[in-house]
Formats: sequence, structure tokens, C-alpha cells
Amino acid sequence: MPEFLLELFSEEIPARMQVRAAEDLSRLAAEALAALSPENIRSFSGPRRIAVTAELHPAVPASEHRERGPRLSAPEQAIAGFLRKHQAARADLHEQGEYWVLRQKTPARPAQEIIAAAVPPMLRRFPWPKSMRWGENSTFVWVRPLRRILCLLDGAVVPFDLRDGADDGHDLAAGDLTEGHRFMAPSAFAVRGAEQWRNELRARRVLVDTAERRQLIADGIAARAAERQLHVVSDDTLLDELAGLAEWPVPMIGKIDAAYMDLPPEVMQVSMRVNQRYFALRHADASPAPFFAFIAGIEAADGGAAIIAGNERVLRARFADARHFWDSDRRTRLEDRVPALDGIVFHAKLGSQGDRVRRLENLAEKIAPLVSADPALARRAAHLAKADLTTGMVGEFPELQGVMGRYYALHDGEDARVADTLRDHYLPKSARDAVPEEPVAIAVALADKIDQLGQFFAADERPTGSGDPYALRRSGLGIVHIVRENGLQLSLLPLLEAAGGTAASGILAFLAERLRVQMRQEGARHDVLDAVFAIHADDNFTRLLVLTYAVGALLGTPDGADLLTAYRRAANILRIEDRKDGPHTGVIDRDALVQREEIALSHELANAEMKIDAALANEDFHGAMIPLSLLRPAVDAFFDRVTVNAPEPELRRNRLRLLARLRDTMNCVADFSRIEG
Repeated sequence: MPEFLLELFSEEIPARMQVRAAEDLSRLAAEALAALSPENIRSFSGPRRIAVTAELHPAVPASEHRERGPRLSAPEQAIAGFLRKHQAARADLHEQGEYWVLRQKTPARPAQEIIAAAVPPMLRRFPWPKSMRWGENSTFVWVRPLRRILCLLDGAVVPFDLRDGADDGHDLAAGDLTEGHRFMAPSAFAVRGAEQWRNELRARRVLVDTAERRQLIADGIAARAAERQLHVVSDDTLLDELAGLAEWPVPMIGKIDAAYMDLPPEVMQVSMRVNQRYFALRHADASPAPFFAFIAGIEAADGGAAIIAGNERVLRARFADARHFWDSDRRTRLEDRVPALDGIVFHAKLGSQGDRVRRLENLAEKIAPLVSADPALARRAAHLAKADLTTGMVGEFPELQGVMGRYYALHDGEDARVADTLRDHYLPKSARDAVPEEPVAIAVALADKIDQLGQFFAADERPTGSGDPYALRRSGLGIVHIVRENGLQLSLLPLLEAAGGTAASGILAFLAERLRVQMRQEGARHDVLDAVFAIHADDNFTRLLVLTYAVGALLGTPDGADLLTAYRRAANILRIEDRKDGPHTGVIDRDALVQREEIALSHELANAEMKIDAALANEDFHGAMIPLSLLRPAVDAFFDRVTVNAPEPELRRNRLRLLARLRDTMNCVADFSRIEG
């Protein structure tokens, strides 16, 4: 099959847009060239180009289209309308029986013709997040000025240009030329095919594959760090960004001035990451190393000495700014900063950060005894929790909120548990984060997230299917994570009422859904959770989960699986019979039980109900499963030997009531109708 190559060469494309642009180009090319049945589509992206390669059929073969039209006796207007609809001529009509039949022949179209017609409109509708227009009278837009279009089919240029009408000033035409590295190999060269294009660009210091550039950066800086017995602080986001900034990344190591090594390591790392896109390095014991790793875009003649010196000089200036904030912030105690929070708006409907802190103090103090924390320390930590928002360092680097609060609290002589809480109460920030484990931190972290949910739900600022601007889903998942990971026996509803008033029940349902989402992501039996929650609308998630795991364990046994089958059989019979003359509920007439098997099932159900109720009351959830599992023999015998729909009406109704009791007994534990599979 002929090989297709399309490369769009431009000025620098923002790193954050490159990978998505390559994916869009691949998708649009597949759609635009669908008639040629493209195969083995690959896309590429880099700082100055996006490209796609594919294998195409050489042509669309000739074809004939037939369609029955009006009757031969139809009026002329109907025949003319049929021809207009299909853009056909009268000569294309042929008689067939009682009808006119349209026969249209479509000639074969070579791939070059289809590509030349399809690519320009495809490029004109390309979905860049932001784009620009340049040149006189041009209507064409691109993310940055487009300089070259390389378009080949089996090594031959596919001729087209980007003009949209005779008066369009953008006449950039497709050709066979591209360019290498801007500085190390800037001249244009001719391309004959995709493999030669990749190899020639590599020789001219351009790697067209984003994943290859990313891996080269990761391996290169790790190797340079290892030469000094150091390791790199992992930063996948920075790796992704750097892969879009350099066509030929060259890893280098610079040295940090010893005068700045007493700065907090988080400050150094964030300053390097945000301002300069540098990687932090660590010693084997995880202590900060006086070096940093970075990427140059060229292979310098001096081995990079001048580049390293320049980056070291810039970093000294950045660290000097950080030093200023560090020294200046510590002159004012955190406690003295708290009043300034009244001047920082939390939300237009919800007041200031000062208002929020006062709510957190009360809520954290209320939560503290429930999680074995000191109420006074929890209140103190909540009082100081947001004070670092007024510091210069957090103003410059918002990522350090909480982290700087801990450092400044320790400097002020606060209790270490209070200081650690200022950092840890924001956790978890993602599903991969650890959760607070120290009781004071747990109390304030829960207070922070419960207040967030309570206030926004009460103000009717809830998440929607299309957006969650206040990250309430993350707060909800954070509460669930903290409760689960610490095994907290905590009734959430009173705390939600304290924070959200009448919105509390809605927040509890929201948290239950977050719990379901989390279990689904873990591959756990979220259907079992649904079944348990449908019966036990419990606000103690730890208790709810223990019951869920107990039900799941039962269903994993042969007895449990067979019992679920019996439940479904009983439920199906009842659903059908209840439509006729139900519902079949109420007290079972023991005198009407005539067969040994139905007498035995009635006895076993009464015994099981009593034991299940006692076990549930004592929160012995695994113990509650035992009476259920022991029902299996009686249930199997009943279905094997008893005719439920007996001809005698009273006998039939009594047996249906017995099935209803089986269903209801099992539903004391969970709504088994919600179990999947």
C-alpha cells in the first residue's frame, strides 16, 4: 500500500498543546481519508511540527450506484424532482419493469486527488485551543505561523495550497521540504518517505517522537545524577512539559550555591520547578543535594559550560527572591497573621477566609474527641490553618500553602502536632496521596473538607455533570479516603448538619457516591455496596464497608452463590404472581404448611431472622452471614420438591408468603436484587 506522510512545520507550538494536536491530526486524517481505508496510522509531535503517517489504498475504484425511482407513469414533475435530488441527468434513467431506475457510474479516483481535496479543509478546521492569523488577506489560522507543509504519497508530492478562494492571501503550498534543528541544522532538505524523514531529522538533531524525547530526558538526567551518587526527584508533569520544549534535549547538571542550601527543600524544589523547569536532586538519604538537573536545547561546543554557568546565575537570583520571602515571613508570627484573613475572600457567598477559620475551629474541636484527638490542639491547629496564605512565600508559590505553615509554626514554637497539621490537613490532594494519620491532623483535615462541602452545598454551588469548579468531588473523596484508611468509627451526619444544615442529607448521598466511585476504581464490588447501602442508609462508612465485605465474602462461597440464585428465583416468582393478586405479604399460616420441605424452610427462616437481627445489633457482620449461609439446604429442598403455584388457592398464597419471607429475610442484610452477575 502507498505510504502517506503529512508534516506541518511551524513556529514553536506550546508544549501543552502538542500531544493533543498530534492525536487530533491522526483522527482528522483518518476521517478525511476514510475512502482510502487508511491503516497503521501514527502521529508525531514536537516543538515545531506535528505529523501523521499512514498506509493508504492507491485509489477509490470505479463504482455504479442504482436506485429505483418513480413509476413509468409518474408525472414529469416527480421525475424531475428525483433527478434533482440525485444530481443526475435524464440519460441516467433506465426502464425496469414498471419503474424508472437510476444508474450512476462513479469513475475511479486516485489517492493523490482525494488527498489534495481533503487535506486543506481538514487543516482549516483544525481544533487548536488558541490560534492566530497572519499575512495580508489570509483567512487561514494556526496555533503559530505555519511555514511549510510536507505532503507525500509514496515519495511524490501531493500538490495543493491553502488558498480559500482567489482573493485569499495564504498561498502556502505542499512540497517535499522540511527543516532540521533551528540552530544545529537549520537548512531545508528534501524528504522521500517516512523512514528517511525520521532518520534524516535525527541526523539533523530532531527527535520527532514525543515518547522517545521524554525517555531520553528521564534516562539522561538520571544518568547524570548517578555520576554524583544522586537521584532525581520524580516529576512526571515536568518530564511531559520538557518533552515538548526541546527537539534534541541535552541533559545537564548545575550546582546550587551553598548559601541557599538552608532554604526548605520544598521551597528550593518549587522555585526550580515553577520558575526554571529544573529537577531537584537528592542524596541517598533523601536530603537535598547542592545540584540541579535541566535540559539544554543544543549540543554546545564547550560541552555546555556556558549554558550551565548561565543557568546557575539565574537560579541564584531566583533563590535570592525565595530567601527574601523566607526571612521576611518569619519576622511575623502566624498567630499575628490570622486577623488579616478577614480581608481575603473565600467565596462571594461564603465570606472571608477569616470566617472560614472560625468555622473550622468549632468543627475541628467537635470532631477531635471522635477521632481521639486533643480538642484544644485541634482548635489551635484550625486557628492557624490558613494563616500562611498571607505570607510572601505562599503568595509567590501557592503550591506551598500548608508546607510553609508548618515551617513557620515550628519557628514560632508551636506544638509539633499543630505544625504538622498545618501541612497535612490539605491531604489527600489526589487518590495517590497518603492521608493524615495523626489524630489532630485527621480532625482538622475532616473539618476542612466537611466545611467546604457543607458551605457550598448550602449555597447551592454543587458539582454538575459538566463541571466542579470548587473541587468538591476531590473533597468528598478526601473524606472517604481519610475515614477508610484510618478505619474511623464516625457518624458523619451530625458533622454534616453542623457544616451544611439542611443540605446534610444531600452531602451524605454525595459522599456515598464518592465511596462507590472509589470502590469501582479499585475493582471492588461496588454493586454489593449499593445493595448494602439500599437497606442500611448508614452514615458510618467504616461500619457500612465491614458489612459490605461480609456480604461479598458470603457471595464468594458456593452457599452464597446458590442462595443468590434462589433469591432471584423467589423474586421473579413474586414479581409475576404479585401482578395477578398480590402483594403476597403477611403472616405465614403454619397450619397450611403441609410438606416437610416448606415446614423446614419456615422454621429455618424464623431461626435465621432471630440470629441475623442479634448479629447486626452487635455489629457482628460476618456472624450475620452464617445464618444466611445455613439456609441453603432448606431453600434447595423447597425449590426441588414444593410446587409454589399449587392448584389450591390458599396453599399457593401461603407458599408465596413463604417466598416473600425468604426475600425479606435476606434483605435484612442487603438488597440482593442490586447484586450484579
